[in-house]
Amino acid sequence: MTSPHKPTVVGQFQRLLGSMTPRQVVTVYAEEWLGSLLRPIPSLLGFILRYLFYKVLFQRLGGFGYMMRGIQFIHSYGISMGRNHHINTGCTFDGRGGLVIGDNVLFGPNVVVVSSQHRWDLSTTLPIIEQGHRKAKIEIGDDCWIGANAVVTPGVSLAEGTVVGAGSVVTASTEPYSIVAGAPARKIGTRDHSES
Repeated sequence: MTSPHKPTVVGQFQRLLGSMTPRQVVTVYAEEWLGSLLRPIPSLLGFILRYLFYKVLFQRLGGFGYMMRGIQFIHSYGISMGRNHHINTGCTFDGRGGLVIGDNVLFGPNVVVVSSQHRWDLSTTLPIIEQGHRKAKIEIGDDCWIGANAVVTPGVSLAEGTVVGAGSVVTASTEPYSIVAGAPARKIGTRDHSES
């Protein structure tokens, strides 16, 4: 059954632009255009250029970290990241709802971290595309490792030292030094963090 409501392209742009400040609009377009030029640059030159570029766009970017080729930040104005991070290829980060990443955090290839998602629960007569977004801040503590192809959903807090297994979908917050895996992710172990 089709909805009688017919969204227009102009209406969609008006909704998008109306939901952001002028600085946020500039950031979104800068990351789309300039970011697409910087994403494929290899080697140390690419790491340095991406670091300098996102140092300007992020809410906060601590010391230098490795941002591999092909990563994408969306709504980077909402991202705060610590130092010594390692982000592998193909990762996507959405800062629309707020994203705080601590120090010494590892992201495997193709990790997706999204702090907003489409609303679908407002009305069945209004198309999902017109229901806006639900935004919820994500916090990733220090010394976390998120394995390849994992997804972290809005509102989740990964406590310090958390390990997320490859392919997991994290829908709930974790305890410090926990190991989680699965879809949805569940605790499967604990890291030993006692002094040796």
